[in-house]
Amino acid sequence: MIYNPMMETMPREQMRALQLERLQHTVRHCYENVPLYRSRMDERGLTPDDIRTLEDIRLLPFTVKNDLRDNYPYRLIAVPMRDIVRLHASSGTTGKSIVAGYTRSDLEMWAECVARLAVAAGARDTDIVQISFGYSLFTGAFGLHYGLEKIGATIVPISGGNTERQINIMRDFGVTALVATPSYAMYLAETAEKMGMMEDIHLRLGLFGAEGSTLEMRQELARRWGITVTENYGLTEIIGPGVAGECEAFCGQHFNEDFFLPEIINPETGEVLPEGETGELVITTLSKRGQPMLRYRTRDITSLSYAPCACGRTTVRMAQVKGRSDDMLIIRGVNVFPSQIESVLLDTRGIGPHYEIEVDRVHYLDRLTVKVELIDAGLLERFSELEALQKALHDRLRTVLNIDVQVRLVSPNTLKRFEGKARRVTDLRGK
Repeated sequence: MIYNPMMETMPREQMRALQLERLQHTVRHCYENVPLYRSRMDERGLTPDDIRTLEDIRLLPFTVKNDLRDNYPYRLIAVPMRDIVRLHASSGTTGKSIVAGYTRSDLEMWAECVARLAVAAGARDTDIVQISFGYSLFTGAFGLHYGLEKIGATIVPISGGNTERQINIMRDFGVTALVATPSYAMYLAETAEKMGMMEDIHLRLGLFGAEGSTLEMRQELARRWGITVTENYGLTEIIGPGVAGECEAFCGQHFNEDFFLPEIINPETGEVLPEGETGELVITTLSKRGQPMLRYRTRDITSLSYAPCACGRTTVRMAQVKGRSDDMLIIRGVNVFPSQIESVLLDTRGIGPHYEIEVDRVHYLDRLTVKVELIDAGLLERFSELEALQKALHDRLRTVLNIDVQVRLVSPNTLKRFEGKARRVTDLRGK
């Protein structure tokens, strides 16, 4: 089923023509109403009239996260504040919050984006959807809420936390679809199993996002819940969830291309890379009025494919995000992504899905330690089996990462659980 066939199956040349028209309008809107963009274009000797083709987007300057922090809270707003009807923001844990402003037309566009992706993932108007994202300044809950409501689904806006109540509501309300981070969905499954409630819950679909997950994590969620697991992609700086999402063919995440123009660049040089090559995702908004973004560097590492999809949609597809260029750990000169570690752990029998990564420096050398829970606490008393499992994990991590890793196996239920985005990496080298 396709929610908006006209846009989601538009021939490529028609889509490019629409994107160019909207890009030219957005560049002019930014130039005339956002001092940051006007000054940067003036520095390059650019005017909106210089954007004659889609390829001319390469002439425009990049926007980065610090630009939003430096212009906090409203200096990137492109309309009078009386036209802004909603504000969202990031948590600001690493600095000032990232603020996003929305006009009424932006909110309508946002709901349209999410509605398309929810239907592509398999959601229907007969679904009862439990939203276990926190309802706050975070964009996730509200984005999924209004998009799913738009397709006619029944919404259970339970928010995050109070995990046992979440399980009871899931059973009592007959919930069929779950919106959550992958890590919280795993914690919910673990809690439902402990409560002996799995047989009373009839989920069929997971709409997961807000944090990256590996194939192994998805397979484990599918196994535990007995559901179809899908991912969607978005970020506060662009709009929130609704930028891209998986269809039922599971061959990448479809972009809402009439609203967002993606590029892949070399993260070191900024050079635009050809189709299929892996690099950093850059996104330009094409219809957002309140706070448009030109060439926003997401730091997410992925690739794009314009090949036809079995589902019938013609929109470009984004491959699974491999990691973030700013989350990448450099350990003794070796690039390490946390997702590589997660893949190894979740593909190893005898250990659970909860883990922590710690990096410190000992005698001027970087040290990487991975702590992971055992499934069977009794293994701690069977030293030979424990030692064999620890060695197997150590050797496999060493093979995958090309560096030595310390592995610590800990008792079940001892590592932190996350109700929002999981924060599994602690880097102590700067301390």
